[in-house]
Amino acid sequence: MKNNKMLWRWLAFVFVLSFGALGYLGLQIYLTAPPIPKAVVTTGGEVLFTGEQVQLGQQVWLASGGQQQGSVWGHGAYVAPDWSADWLHREAVALQAVRAGKDVATLTASERGAVDAALKEEMRRNTYDETTGAITVSAQRAQAIRSVARHYAGLFGDDAALDKLRDQYAMRGNLLPDPADRAALTAFFFWTSWAASTDRPGEENLSYTSNWPYEPLVGNKMTDSAAIWSMVSIVLLLGAIAAMLWLHGGSKHEPQAQPPQADPLLGAVATPSMLATRKYFFAVIGLMLLQIGMGVVTAHYAVEGGSFFGIPLAQVLPYVVSRTVHTQIGIFWIATAWLATGLFVAPLLSGKEPKLQKLGVDLLFWALIAIVVGSTVTGWLGTLQHQGVNFSFWLGNQGLEYTSMGRVWQILLFVGLLFWVFLLGRALWPALKRPSETRGLIAMVFLSATCIGGFYATSLAWGQHTHYSMVEYWRWWLVHLWVEGFFEVFATAVVALIFTNLGLVRASSANRAIIAETIVFLFGGILGTLHHLYFTGTPTSVIAVGAVFSALEVVPLTLIGLEALQTWKRSQEMPWLAAWKWPVMCFVAVGFWNTVGAGLLGFAINPPASLYYVQGLNMTAAHGHAALFGVYGMLGIGLMLFCLRTLYPRHLHADKLLAPAYWGMNVGLAMMVFLSLLPAGIYQAWASVSKGLWYARSAEIIHSPVMQALVWLRVPGDILFAIGALFLALYAFRLLGWGRSRASAIAGTAAAA
Repeated sequence: MKNNKMLWRWLAFVFVLSFGALGYLGLQIYLTAPPIPKAVVTTGGEVLFTGEQVQLGQQVWLASGGQQQGSVWGHGAYVAPDWSADWLHREAVALQAVRAGKDVATLTASERGAVDAALKEEMRRNTYDETTGAITVSAQRAQAIRSVARHYAGLFGDDAALDKLRDQYAMRGNLLPDPADRAALTAFFFWTSWAASTDRPGEENLSYTSNWPYEPLVGNKMTDSAAIWSMVSIVLLLGAIAAMLWLHGGSKHEPQAQPPQADPLLGAVATPSMLATRKYFFAVIGLMLLQIGMGVVTAHYAVEGGSFFGIPLAQVLPYVVSRTVHTQIGIFWIATAWLATGLFVAPLLSGKEPKLQKLGVDLLFWALIAIVVGSTVTGWLGTLQHQGVNFSFWLGNQGLEYTSMGRVWQILLFVGLLFWVFLLGRALWPALKRPSETRGLIAMVFLSATCIGGFYATSLAWGQHTHYSMVEYWRWWLVHLWVEGFFEVFATAVVALIFTNLGLVRASSANRAIIAETIVFLFGGILGTLHHLYFTGTPTSVIAVGAVFSALEVVPLTLIGLEALQTWKRSQEMPWLAAWKWPVMCFVAVGFWNTVGAGLLGFAINPPASLYYVQGLNMTAAHGHAALFGVYGMLGIGLMLFCLRTLYPRHLHADKLLAPAYWGMNVGLAMMVFLSLLPAGIYQAWASVSKGLWYARSAEIIHSPVMQALVWLRVPGDILFAIGALFLALYAFRLLGWGRSRASAIAGTAAAA
């Protein structure tokens, strides 16, 4: 007990200190973010853009699709360009031509050198005047800016000459019908590229985005600090892994728990609120199938930007909508599985059913359904009908990856999550008051659930006029800390409780292990959030801290594969454990994908020297698919199977359907990642290193024969994955049909009890 109290103190210390550091660095990001000028003017006094246009342009871009239609500063979708890198290259090429006065290819080496040197000097010189708030450019650069602005105005308008390019970018024609919106959009794109190439005040050869993207024409190259901190992170990773393995191997291990002779959960009686969670799990299946369908459509748009095998599907389901649904629904179904598991296990652990708990569980379900359906429909309609920036922010599609729902829906979801914490807390309260070996685990479940509910408030931290650097800062609080942080702690504690109740691990060992693992995970994970923010207009200290702590994120993952193997071995020890084979196998898969998807593929892109070249490429997609579904998705499925095993009589479970479901999804995911996404990312990385990010994301590369072949190589893995998901759906819906009358009988028994 004394050791446990010390671990809790260390956890509190790490939590407070890490969030204090993250908050301090957030303040530094706010203070040093690229300034938004009051105007961009020529040396002759002509106004090219105003500050109001830059700010409106940010809103216009987000409302038109935002991070679901290309990216800015590397964050977003992959078919259309990174607009900041694309503008930067186009402007540099245009200015080069203006300065040369003739075809650049006809210049001699000395003439080319003089033109390039003058171009770099002009584009890197910071002409922002804090007194007047103006950025001043030469008449020649203004000419180049106007030519690029005309290109974007035509691209986001209805210029017929750009129809082919729009199709390659999976963009609809006349995406921005209002000329004022198109003018504002060009102002925002110019500002993002200006911040990417202009030196910070008092810093030479260091732009606001730490010289990202790589662009030789303007002298953007990887900084020395990025290279140094990358080496530090690698050395630190190797040292920390060695230390953890040494401590793990040298520490005294308690004897493994001996599983009981009979299934301890065989006689468990489901309470009315526990039975009410069944509909959550069938909703999970439906949402997962919807996500897969949208994923198929979205992937195909990389080949036919406006059609689906010749069908003009983009007229009613454009790429922006299909990708938004694909990414957002993935978060929805995984979170729903975890929320439902919490509501299911709480009465099971406490042994008591609070009054009106079933009513609360039912109300929460229909509230979540309303939020999912409402946010999806309003986002779709807002995109199709060009409803504008206010509708998009409040009700439609905010244009931010994984956090795209409108603000009204975010507020409603926040209220729903707080209600979930209330339901969970009142059901767990008897167990929290009662002294027991598992009380520490139950406390961890409740604390992590409280963080899940409370930290969703970060989705409300930005507004329509918030600086883009700060939008990204708060967005990653939500995506990284909420999804990858507290949800994972919650799920890990729930799994530990499951294994404890099955007798596979000792309660005392599980208590210490969960607290210790949470300390290690949050120690790297909280400040590891910064690895998403290296190049989003942040100070160089973000690179140093993010590189070090994102490396430490990987350390605990090195032992998860070993733990998964040990879990599988323990599950073979008693014949009755065969009933729990597939939930346990899902947890084993989580261990594998944690090591490979989150650990190996994650660290492949996390060091600054790597991310400098591969941010916004399919290397990120490979990591994202392997980690999001492989870790969080399989964890959600495992928790769902555990709950369904208790909610329906054992003889009703068609376990023969779960083998093809399990292997189909896992092997299909591996094929998708290693036959298509990862090779595509490596091919793009070569293009990025050789010429620049603009080239890696250009239509020339995205629609090259190699990339198109790699897109088609997704098909076998996608088909196998979809077949696995259909087998899982068949298992669940056959269970629903066979078990309705029996489940009603169980409900009657529970009510009588």
